[in-house]
Amino acid sequence: MAIVNFENKALTVNPLKQSQALGASLAFLGLKGTIPLFHGSQGCTAFAKVVLVRHFREAIPLATTAMTEVTTILGGEENVEQAILTLVEKVNPEIIGLCSTGLTETRGDDIEGFLKEIRSRHPELNHLAVIYAPTPDFKGALQDGFAVAVESIVKEIPQAGGVKPEQVTILAGSTFTPGDVQEIREIVTAFGLEPIFVPDLGASLDGHLEDGYSAMTVSGTTLKQLRSLGSSAFTIALGESMRGAAKILQEQFGTAYEVFSDLTGLEPVDEFLQAIAVLSGNSVPEKYRRQRRQLQDAMLDTHFYFGAKRVSLALEPDLLWSMVAFLQSMGSQIHAAVTTTRSPLLEKLPVKSVTIGDLEDFEELAIGSDLLIGNSNVKAIAKRLSIPLYRLGLPIYDRLGNGQFTKVGYRGTMELLFGIGNLFLEQEESLVMNPSSLITNS
Repeated sequence: MAIVNFENKALTVNPLKQSQALGASLAFLGLKGTIPLFHGSQGCTAFAKVVLVRHFREAIPLATTAMTEVTTILGGEENVEQAILTLVEKVNPEIIGLCSTGLTETRGDDIEGFLKEIRSRHPELNHLAVIYAPTPDFKGALQDGFAVAVESIVKEIPQAGGVKPEQVTILAGSTFTPGDVQEIREIVTAFGLEPIFVPDLGASLDGHLEDGYSAMTVSGTTLKQLRSLGSSAFTIALGESMRGAAKILQEQFGTAYEVFSDLTGLEPVDEFLQAIAVLSGNSVPEKYRRQRRQLQDAMLDTHFYFGAKRVSLALEPDLLWSMVAFLQSMGSQIHAAVTTTRSPLLEKLPVKSVTIGDLEDFEELAIGSDLLIGNSNVKAIAKRLSIPLYRLGLPIYDRLGNGQFTKVGYRGTMELLFGIGNLFLEQEESLVMNPSSLITNS
């Protein structure tokens, strides 16, 4: 059991967390024919767009209600209405993901009331799905906003229907990259099941060329698929943050669910494949049996470099849980753990303590580590402390291929093993070449 520390500072120094609105927009980007709409100032939307574009290196469709000082004081209903009508006229999306921001949440705009009045004045919008996610950026973090958006999606869109035995709903949390989603889809379909991912970032942000430009998402979970979620025989929630959405589907349609907090490492992947085998009634395909043996060999090859290494992590809670379990399974020690927001997982972490704080806290706690794990904003800290950095999370703006990076399943675990193992290997080689550097981290 970990002791959860809350840093009681007057301000955040060098922020680790990203906003809830950014997380919600990321979730909406996994739906086809969708454009996220930020109810706030233009700067809120511009910041989120820059972060996502730099991370994925893709065109990111985001829109804003463009609140000004005057409209903030008088109320934003007119801005919301005009933004929706403009998007319908120019883009004609199937879904609009409406995200609130700190500006409008502080004022207390009744957005749900706005939407009812807008629909009553414009019956031509009856075909349009407008999903509202309350995401004030003065509390919570990216993971919270992502979860709120998914909960809003499964609460608003699905409809009851006859159960389809092969259809399963997979709620993929913010921890899982587009590459992860693709790997999970390949695993589940190999057992003869038909997965519907909510959201499906593996289709929308995997980095592929389209025939032409579109101002909204051109791939992802379709509106038809979302409406059919009530017919799924089972729900698989990937990440503790997806438990709330799974409960909503259970309450609405009686769909049983199971939460998998981790799909990285030998034991978690074994448990997932066993569950899928039981669910489908089919045995584990031979290719995954071979991948398992390959992972076992990779673990034997790399465990010399992981053993007793001190690792410090600055990650969102779901991802922190996964990486702590993975590193400890390889014999590494968790030197420091810093995260962004509250989670039921934090107290269950098998470490002495975990801090909900910022990168200033992380820099102080990470002194003496052999490796740092965090997003690209940790780069300056790694340089100051002369400690290698393994980039993980969001944003990563100084590496290519973030959309295709995979860390789940047997193959993804091997990719992670070799990536981190190579950093440890380089570290050992540098110590052989320059023994005096031992003094730096001692």
